[in-house]
Amino acid sequence: METQNPIVTKQKTVMVVKSPSLWKQTYRRLKKNKLAMISLFFLLFMFLLSFIGPHFSPYILDRTNVADMNQPPSAAHWLGTDNYGRDVLTRLMMAGQISLTIGLAAMFLSVLIGSLLGAISGFYRGVVDMVIMRVADILMSIPGLPLLLILAAILSEWKVPAEYRLYIIMIMLSFVGWPGLARLVRGQILSLKEQPFMQATEVLGLSDRRKILHHLIPNTVPLLLVVATLNVAGSILSESALSFLGLGVVPPTPSWGNMMDAANNFMDFRKRPWLWIPPGTAIFLTVVSINLLGDGLRDALDPKMRR
Repeated sequence: METQNPIVTKQKTVMVVKSPSLWKQTYRRLKKNKLAMISLFFLLFMFLLSFIGPHFSPYILDRTNVADMNQPPSAAHWLGTDNYGRDVLTRLMMAGQISLTIGLAAMFLSVLIGSLLGAISGFYRGVVDMVIMRVADILMSIPGLPLLLILAAILSEWKVPAEYRLYIIMIMLSFVGWPGLARLVRGQILSLKEQPFMQATEVLGLSDRRKILHHLIPNTVPLLLVVATLNVAGSILSESALSFLGLGVVPPTPSWGNMMDAANNFMDFRKRPWLWIPPGTAIFLTVVSINLLGDGLRDALDPKMRR
């Protein structure tokens, strides 16, 4: 009589470990960079100070008071008053709002134009690539600040109203900033076109627009994020230089650049440092923080970089 041995099967438990997303990995790496995190918190503080701080100020932005002209810092006016008796701290916060808005808007426009033109150039190559890159080369061969000064001088000659001046400055800064970004994106697109996922898009028969907007440009986001961060700093510096020279934001609208214009007067420069040191310090710390944050993002987004 045969005996049948029971068949015992061992069930293996397979644990699937879900890897964190790219952005979670980036944030973890970024947290290890102390300078980048300090810069990030400082920039958040500057945004809160510039966009929320003016609502808590007891002073009206453009109200003049002859009795309070050129007062040094005190309990009533923490950063003193200017030549018209206006509170410097209130103007500094509103100036930050203007300068940061111009920097962010110019960055957004330059990234939009540069990424689209760079992607189109790298995707189609040929005549399209040659035309776009030659235009970019011409713009990159002209120093940015002199070109901005010429454009701003033309605007002053045409007597463009002050309310439109801000928008034109944003467009001017983005016009100068897109060529370098377009070249970087073009290089990335040329590399991405050789990847297997692009062969899959060919098999699926996707349109060129879908390939560029949904597959190629999203894969350049880490590069765009780093370059965009650094472009904000460049736009703030350029706007400050134009406003300092009287070709940017027109008073009484404050910006950090035209507040620094007080340093043009020897008496104000020597006797009243509270007029120009706060906006100068705000420009310096903001630009340095943006650059440090951009460096930190570059290191965090690059898997080959380990500090």
